[in-house]
Amino acid sequence: MGIRVVLANAQPVMLEGLKAVFRAEPDIEVMGEAATGADALACATALRPDVLVMDIKFERDDDAAPLIRSIKEQLPDTQVLVFTAHADVELLQKAARAGAAGYVNYDISAVNLARAVRAVHGGATMINPRLARRLLADMDGGANGAAGWAALHRLTGRELEVLVELGRGLGDKEIAEKLYVSQTTIKAHLRAVYRKLRVRNRVQAVAFVANRGLLKTS
Repeated sequence: MGIRVVLANAQPVMLEGLKAVFRAEPDIEVMGEAATGADALACATALRPDVLVMDIKFERDDDAAPLIRSIKEQLPDTQVLVFTAHADVELLQKAARAGAAGYVNYDISAVNLARAVRAVHGGATMINPRLARRLLADMDGGANGAAGWAALHRLTGRELEVLVELGRGLGDKEIAEKLYVSQTTIKAHLRAVYRKLRVRNRVQAVAFVANRGLLKTS
């Protein structure tokens, strides 16, 4: 069975473009579409997609964080991929706390957008490098500046391995299989990583990895 997707975007042209992108992917099926936040919630609730690809803003200037939170409360197995022209750090942080699994800009290629859908469906967190830099630059405390490097050195070897694999887009199950440990162990390592780096969630941890160039040297 393919990955079942619902699209939510206030721009009709963008909806048509997204449908064209996914129509070319044999493993991705567009089940429905919505142009408002209310319709997105209704559509997702009715169709229970694997992934909701949605903009971060709809009508007026309302952000989508409450919508994401409602969807995750009602449909915990539906992954939310934010696909947006907006790089507002505050909105992205709100969406992260609400439960979104990934963030990509409109300038992403069709191939990479399909990859992002597959990644979040598989349990990974996706964020493009430009947004990662903006998110990390706006963060206070240990993850930012020289303090971030000091915090990195407090990680154990295994915690660093887990952080790097997280940055590569792997989900907990995939990391556990690769490192030959249980998912429970991976979750414990991630909690330690978040605490030591002073980040709140997977998205900020992935931003840390992307901005520090860890994947290039690992």
